[in-house]
Amino acid sequence: MRWSEISSLSGLTLRLYTALHSWTGLLAGFALFVAFYAGAITVFQDDIRAWQDPSTRNVAQETPKDGERLLERVLVAHPEIKSRVSLQLPAETGGAYVAWWYDLKKKAWSNASLATLDGPEGGTRADLTSFVNAVHYSLGISAGGIYFMGVVSVLYGLALVSGVIIHLPRLTKDLLSLRPGKNLKKLWQDTHNLIGIVSLPFHLIFAITGAVFCLYALLLAGFNTLGFDGKLEPKVNMALDVIGEVQPANKAAPMLPLDVLLKKAEARAPGFEPTSLTILNYGDANAEMAVRGDSDRSLAPYGNVGIRMADGVITDVQAARERDANHATMSGMYSLHFGSYGAYMVKWLYFILGLGGAFLFYSGNLLWVESRRKARQNRQTTSSYRMAQATVGICIGTCIGISAAFVATQAAHAMGALDIPHWERVAAYSTFALAVVFAFVRPPAVAAIMLLRVAGVLTMLIPVANGVATGDHMLLTPWHGQWQVFSVDAMGLVLGAGFLWLAKLTRLRLLHGQSNSVWAMSAPPAREEQAVTNPA
Repeated sequence: MRWSEISSLSGLTLRLYTALHSWTGLLAGFALFVAFYAGAITVFQDDIRAWQDPSTRNVAQETPKDGERLLERVLVAHPEIKSRVSLQLPAETGGAYVAWWYDLKKKAWSNASLATLDGPEGGTRADLTSFVNAVHYSLGISAGGIYFMGVVSVLYGLALVSGVIIHLPRLTKDLLSLRPGKNLKKLWQDTHNLIGIVSLPFHLIFAITGAVFCLYALLLAGFNTLGFDGKLEPKVNMALDVIGEVQPANKAAPMLPLDVLLKKAEARAPGFEPTSLTILNYGDANAEMAVRGDSDRSLAPYGNVGIRMADGVITDVQAARERDANHATMSGMYSLHFGSYGAYMVKWLYFILGLGGAFLFYSGNLLWVESRRKARQNRQTTSSYRMAQATVGICIGTCIGISAAFVATQAAHAMGALDIPHWERVAAYSTFALAVVFAFVRPPAVAAIMLLRVAGVLTMLIPVANGVATGDHMLLTPWHGQWQVFSVDAMGLVLGAGFLWLAKLTRLRLLHGQSNSVWAMSAPPAREEQAVTNPA
């Protein structure tokens, strides 16, 4: 069927696609709002790494010797992780080496840098970037959250396809039409459709890559069990990595210095810039290291170089212009999803697309609520009223929670907290829960105004908290060349001002909108009034 023939679809078929679009959007909308808002911030994860840890600012960039010292001290304290430990390089963290490992006792990821090991508190380094990214891909739910988001990505794809089919017949007529006026529903509909159609290619990319990333392990386990008799998983791991599950020789051997190993990797793949290391069996004769990094001038920059740590022999190269189809495909999907194939212009584009995507799901819920409003009914249905409350609480609460995590990071540093990631999460989840509770005990419009104001003030406190805790005020950081720190502070000011502006618009709607809307100052609908309609 040609696209031009869609206008001839029957009314029943179009209603079916409309219902599919509405319900897939509603079922997935809240989770997708969280994913898109957190994902927009995750685009600037390199800047946030520099912002989140004051100990890495205004200090000389650590050398590979510092990385070796960190690695040895961590392995002495945790000998059980010699089989697998990772190092983030200064290029990725803002100046310091950071060790990462999975703590089996805590059943959680742990990290350390020389600053945290040598400091008086010996605490855990902030991991704000990891937390926001976890919210992005799993809603911050450790058990099964990533698989839930995979299902949500599939529903997201269905909503996109059905939305295009619904609006394609009117595309040339209504695409660029924004009709402001008294009919606010029509304006919201026009804005929703415009953003959805213009950003459709990117949303298709996010839906496809999101589903693959989230459901990859689940699909692999299913195929491995049902079709390949348990033999698929190790082969897939070898096809997508540069080091396999190396068996230790149980024979100690001296390791080559990190700077020598890094130079060998860079020489083998010109234009390749290492950002992190994954080390297997450190100190053993069979120790291997995967050097992960980015290649310049590539649309799929992410790559790996495998190297033996005892003799420096390169075992595999999967970098730009020198990799197989498996690695090229995965690298391309990763860069398309996160916008890592370009500099700041592409990052800002993805940031705007992320916020625009969050607006799509927020506005989609509002349109559903308005579509169920009865013009002649004094009070609206309970379902519409509760959906409006949930939209306000979950969406604005997410924004509040993430901003609270930023502020808590600097507050925890200033107070010398031992476990900074713990306080990041306490601040985020507690403020989110309070916002949701507040939204369900107040009329939707009143709750929206108050929560938007809270979000605005709390988000604008991000640069204030940084300035008070570290002394790196926005007027000073550009002079010190700390543009990454400055950009995070500036983002807080801009987003905070945006929330306050939305609060003002919502208040105008409350004062001048129709009195029988769920966005008016009204009490919850009584059950017996739901079916009562005033006569014409």
